[in-house]
Amino acid sequence: MQTVRTSDSRFENLKDFPFAANFIEVDAGDGTQLRMHYLDEGEGEVILALHGQPSWSYLYRKMIPILVDAGYRVVAPDLVGFGKSDKPTDRGDYTYANHVHWMKGFVEALDLSEITLVCQDWGSLIGLRVVAENEHRFARVLLANGGLPDGAGIPEAMSPKLNELLRNTPALPAEEMFAKLAGPMEDRPQFMYWVRHADEHPDFYPAEVMKGSLNHCDEEEYRAWSAPFPSEEFMAGARQFPSLVPIIPDNPAITANKAAWQVFEKFDKPFLTAFGDSDPVTKGGEKRWIDTVPGAKDQAHTILKGAGHFVQDDAAAELSAIAIDFVRSNPS
Repeated sequence: MQTVRTSDSRFENLKDFPFAANFIEVDAGDGTQLRMHYLDEGEGEVILALHGQPSWSYLYRKMIPILVDAGYRVVAPDLVGFGKSDKPTDRGDYTYANHVHWMKGFVEALDLSEITLVCQDWGSLIGLRVVAENEHRFARVLLANGGLPDGAGIPEAMSPKLNELLRNTPALPAEEMFAKLAGPMEDRPQFMYWVRHADEHPDFYPAEVMKGSLNHCDEEEYRAWSAPFPSEEFMAGARQFPSLVPIIPDNPAITANKAAWQVFEKFDKPFLTAFGDSDPVTKGGEKRWIDTVPGAKDQAHTILKGAGHFVQDDAAAELSAIAIDFVRSNPS
């Protein structure tokens, strides 16, 4: 597997990011190894904090000090292809199954147990699969603005039409793409515009996506979101992720995600949702979890007012307080 590694110099003196870098190697699945970077702060029960696309562990910079001060150990890895972790250059190496394999390898390499998973976006698509396939390592789940798509409610017969719609969806500039995401449903799912922008638009910049998604992003924070991606060669994972989301029934990840849902339909460990009310992509996605997961019953599910897709940044203090109360109210 051919990879690139972002120079450490791009991560120097980042705003609000004093954390020590840690590295570990995981099996790439082809006989080689991948180096993953992670933050490991504090002591106590483990909170595994998984970011999504196109962010990295910098997303948890505001939450980590709060959680550590409350007596927890926070482990926040960079997904393969992001942050300081290795970045395969072939987009074909970024499959949903590979990401689950890599994260499972990470959890096993650190021998984490009694984990409280805090996850969002692709951190949830990957993390929830790891939970379903390794229940014994997890004590609780806190899900924010994410989920586990399995094509529920979409007839298999719709696949050809949906695939054609996706192929014919234009790759719009970022500003127009964001307008489509926030706008009303027209002739296709709004999410297809995000898939096509990341997949093919020549001016795809992860930092611009973050800036357009956050309530606040100053110049120094913009530099941090840009840091992992000095050139197109480093963006294969960031470009590929949206195309992997199983929104169409013939997606190869559907079967494994359906199997994971069967686990969660019987999952009686504490399960909490905390979604932002200003995220057009995942709005309402908490309902299925609340209605389906036994462990979600009688939990203090929350809608965070004014928070968009990246609630860890938009509502860091609120989400940290929710996580702390969740763990304390549900002792293992």
